[in-house]
Order: sequence, then structure tokens, then C-alpha cells
Amino acid sequence: MRFAVTHHSGSGAPEDALELLWARLDGRRFEDVSFSRSGTEITARTGEDGPISRERDEREETGRLTVLECVTSVCDRVPELKSDWYAISLRR
Repeated sequence: MRFAVTHHSGSGAPEDALELLWARLDGRRFEDVSFSRSGTEITARTGEDGPISRERDEREETGRLTVLECVTSVCDRVPELKSDWYAISLRR
């Protein structure tokens, strides 16, 4: 599954928030998530869709939370980043 990492509306994030996050994500490895950047967008791809027996919306939410966990772990280590600046949504 693919997800977009964008500015969270109303978060008060600086204009360069995605660039600041990308500087910390670029080249970093996570177990089940890979990140890439194209222009002003950060894309996250989860390794698998999860068990087919689960409903698609459950698999989507699990993937979204996995990506959010990666973003949060990066932000928690860097004082100039705040995880609430970012929104994670499914890319269709």
C-alpha cells in the first residue's frame, strides 16, 4: 500500500516541514516501510497489505498507523520536528 505524507492542516507547521522531515527520512531504513520523495511529496510504501481475511479498511488503517509510527519515531528524536505537523493518507 502507498501513503502520502503531507502537512497536517491547522497544525501550524512551518512551510519547510516536509523538507525537514525528508532530511531525516532520506536513506533511513524501517522494517516494513520505505519512503521516497518526488517534488514536494513524500510517499511511504508498506511492505505488505496484511492478511487477506481482514477487511481492506482495516489493512489500510494498519498501514497508515505503521507509517505514522515511523514518522513519529523520527520526530521524537529531533527537537525541531513535531509529529503533529504531518498527516498520513492512503494514495489511490
